[in-house]
Amino acid sequence: STKHRTLGSIGAGTDPGRVFKGKKMAGRMGGVRATVRNLDVVKIDKSRNLLVIRGAIPGPNGGYIIIRKSKYY
Repeated sequence: STKHRTLGSIGAGTDPGRVFKGKKMAGRMGGVRATVRNLDVVKIDKSRNLLVIRGAIPGPNGGYIIIRKSKYY
């Protein structure tokens, strides 16, 4: 998991003499906007103000989401 990343071997040795870009290391992740495409709207319940969506939505329970029309279809 990302919370337990510790340093081991981070480079090849003498020849490259550096650590390559993108090397997975410990650090903070998240806190950025995530866009998820191709989710299906299963049902709209106007009486209870609910929108039922099939698929995984990132974020905490009870968090806010923005739903917009797709620009690809």
